[in-house]
Amino acid sequence: MASEVPPPPRFFVLTDDMLGPHDTKFDSAEPVSTGEAPRCPQCGAIIGMRTWLPPYRGELELHGQGLGDFVESSGYDFLISERFAAAFRAEGLTGLLGFHPVQVLRVRRKHKGSKPGAEPRYYAVTACFGRGAVDDLRSHIRRDEPVKCPECRNSGVDSIHGFTLEPGSWQGEGVFRPRGLQGRLLVSERFAELVKRHELTNLKLIPTHEYVWDPLGKGPPTDNSAAGWQRG
Repeated sequence: MASEVPPPPRFFVLTDDMLGPHDTKFDSAEPVSTGEAPRCPQCGAIIGMRTWLPPYRGELELHGQGLGDFVESSGYDFLISERFAAAFRAEGLTGLLGFHPVQVLRVRRKHKGSKPGAEPRYYAVTACFGRGAVDDLRSHIRRDEPVKCPECRNSGVDSIHGFTLEPGSWQGEGVFRPRGLQGRLLVSERFAELVKRHELTNLKLIPTHEYVWDPLGKGPPTDNSAAGWQRG
């Protein structure tokens, strides 16, 4: 009897839970020090935003009832709580870099309500640029120009109506930025299970095939002309 072929791995887009019960934002204190923006090692194109450099300090904005475990910041950096960091390390997951302690100068409550509990310690982290590559032929991405570089696969994006990764391109990271959509944070099934098991807050996990981003209402591409490779 032939062995069953395991199902392909599932991935999720990680975003914050805006307007949720633990909606929390972070505002870096001025002046903010930044490093160089990351570049593609092959074509040299900029593939991300400038990195956040010390000092790591700023103010939290609490829009919900309690402080979240995941907090978006400026650029590609974000904050995670101490318990988030401990759970991530204990599970042996990979893909998060930095873990720099953050000095929270104050917490600004944006709505009236009960006072939040004890303020958790936060760490500044960023996600690695993974090897997982978007499969444009099996995705519904409207690009404003064809993909030219086979390494970064970076080009402008007008809309996303679900996407998938090329089979075999992912190398096991728990959190990563994929080639072809570096502006999105992707997580693995193991990461999703960790979030559920530890009840981590202020996160939304959207299956990649259900993810929609279409700010101009252009809709999905009608054919591969809007989402393909430029062949040399």
